[in-house]
Amino acid sequence: QVQLVESGGGLVQAGGSLRLSCAASGTIFSINGMGWYRQAPGKQRELVADLTDGVLENYADSVQGRFTISRDDAKNTVSLQMNNLKPEDTAVYYCKFLLATSPLSPRTIYQYWGQGTQVTVSS
Repeated sequence: QVQLVESGGGLVQAGGSLRLSCAASGTIFSINGMGWYRQAPGKQRELVADLTDGVLENYADSVQGRFTISRDDAKNTVSLQMNNLKPEDTAVYYCKFLLATSPLSPRTIYQYWGQGTQVTVSS
């Protein structure tokens, strides 16, 4: 079993910063990808940023230049540094990991989601 625990959400004024973190624990053989998504009320969940193959950074146009995704392999953690936050960034943010859980099946990749953390940006 794999568990993802998110932290770092909260309330911030426009122009402020927040840092989200997501730690994966449990039976992990390899991590093939990780990313952050968000879902605002009445909207579909959308990609914010991810690390393709765990290395290549990819950002939504709306956050390019303001958000930075990073990883800490030693802690199986992915973080999202969010600067110059805007009211339209208000949403529940979810982390996602793509990983293999067994060396016997290294190509069998599972998708796991964090529980979500609320980010609210006031104007």
